[in-house]
Amino acid sequence: MKLVALAAIVAVLIVPAALGSTPVLNGTDGPGFTITLKKSGVKVTKLKHGTYVFKIADKSGIHNFHLKGPGVDKKTGVSLVGTKSWTVTLKAGKYTYVCDPHASIMKGSFTVT
Repeated sequence: MKLVALAAIVAVLIVPAALGSTPVLNGTDGPGFTITLKKSGVKVTKLKHGTYVFKIADKSGIHNFHLKGPGVDKKTGVSLVGTKSWTVTLKAGKYTYVCDPHASIMKGSFTVT
């Protein structure tokens, strides 16, 4: 009986932690001519392969956030002002993010190992 109670306590403690463990990456475009991707406030340059939640804050109606890489092609609309979230599984390789209308000046990249 004690083992069953212990197993129940362990399940209550571990399962929610496992469910909430997907790392969050915060992308922002605008309001000026900037585009960023950060994890815990630090610019993303390298990540391990796996699943991530991308939370995009689109702060201008003249920009978008376009993520491209191996098997990934996600973007917000240019006229969108608001937030959008994607759950994305990243494979090894190079990924880029750009504002499509201003790709020559609003761009970034990171590698996944």
